Amino acid sequence: MTFDFLRTQWSWKPIRNCPGRYKLVNVPPDLPIEALVGTDADMTEFSVETASDRVAVVRLDRGGVISYKRPNGTYVHTLNDPDGFARKLLQLGIALH
Repeated sequence: MTFDFLRTQWSWKPIRNCPGRYKLVNVPPDLPIEALVGTDADMTEFSVETASDRVAVVRLDRGGVISYKRPNGTYVHTLNDPDGFARKLLQLGIALH
């Protein structure tokens, strides 16, 4: 899975005041992250103090996907270029190995 593939295959809207970050739009709210990145993706889930929802992270060739799983079973998916990905992971307090 690549950044460019996801960028062209789905509908993304830039997140205001967050350069290099995009929110997935025009999809059912219960669309799981696996529908975007596939079941073979190297996904890691986190519970962090800086987010009220579970956070799922997938590193891509350039940047990555950060998805938030709400307690009601809905998701917010974001696609992030390298700078946006690094900035948001730092903000969340997530260190990927």
